[in-house]
Amino acid sequence: MATVSYNTGSKRWTHFHSALQLAIQRAANKWTYEDFAECFTLWCEEQPDGAKGVFSGVARHIENEITKNCEAIFNEYNVKPNIDILHAIVTEARARKQSGGTGTDVWKEGIEPQAATRARALPSLEKEATKLRTTLAQIEQENLQLQTQMQSNVHERNEVDAKVTELLDILDEVYEQWSKLPLDEMDSWTLQTMEASAPRLP
Repeated sequence: MATVSYNTGSKRWTHFHSALQLAIQRAANKWTYEDFAECFTLWCEEQPDGAKGVFSGVARHIENEITKNCEAIFNEYNVKPNIDILHAIVTEARARKQSGGTGTDVWKEGIEPQAATRARALPSLEKEATKLRTTLAQIEQENLQLQTQMQSNVHERNEVDAKVTELLDILDEVYEQWSKLPLDEMDSWTLQTMEASAPRLP
């Protein structure tokens, strides 16, 4: 199915799409950088630029995934054209009411426009709302898994840093003890020992 242009359409669609975009942005940025920094305090302090980059990348990924899934649903069920049709029907009904028109809607005899609209739109909207909630739950689960993995990586890095620090401390101690040795006396003793043990020529 061809991709629909979401930037144009009826006023009802424009309001709906703007509200949806705002909701997606809020969902993607619900976890603030301050919350992120509390989970990875040491990393954020030592590498603030890298931490902010990862945080921003995760937020963009969440926003892009939700937007992509929403657009796939819109394309599959022709959401935009249907909302535009709904807007045209409601606009026509309001104009007819203001002009003093009475009676049932001419586009389908015997059915009130409000009842027909609700009967047709609500089941589809409820179904899609359920899908969106499921998608959001999956993304939140992926986010938690990513958070757990990042915490594990930070923990492993801290362990490696601790081992490296311990080895450096040992090397410093060895160097300090070595520097205290009487190297000149040791060299002289070694030379004397070598001369004494050398075979004497006849």
